[in-house]
Amino acid sequence: MIIRANERTFETRHEMRGGKGDVSLAMLSNEALAPHLRLFSELTIPPEAGIGTHTHSGETEYFFIIEGNATVNDNGVTTIVHPGDVLITGGGALHNIENHTAEPVRLVAVIVTEA
Repeated sequence: MIIRANERTFETRHEMRGGKGDVSLAMLSNEALAPHLRLFSELTIPPEAGIGTHTHSGETEYFFIIEGNATVNDNGVTTIVHPGDVLITGGGALHNIENHTAEPVRLVAVIVTEA
């Protein structure tokens, strides 16, 4: 199966999970997702925007950074992520991501459920 770029579902979320600004998502539809895959999406976080702090229980979320540098809270540890880095959050851990640069941050987010 091939899903063309324009066949994805496009959405903008304002203050996503309590974060700042707007985050753009380009998601695969639920019909295209395999069992235990809750989300597969390209996210764009513009300057001074971000996704607020939240936990993942019963699932694991992967952020694969494609473009830009972002500040993340990885279960209480703050660090900078760069293109090619992967942030993995599961088992009840928490995270957030913020863009404090002048350039957008692009990443692929994947959420895999345990059951």
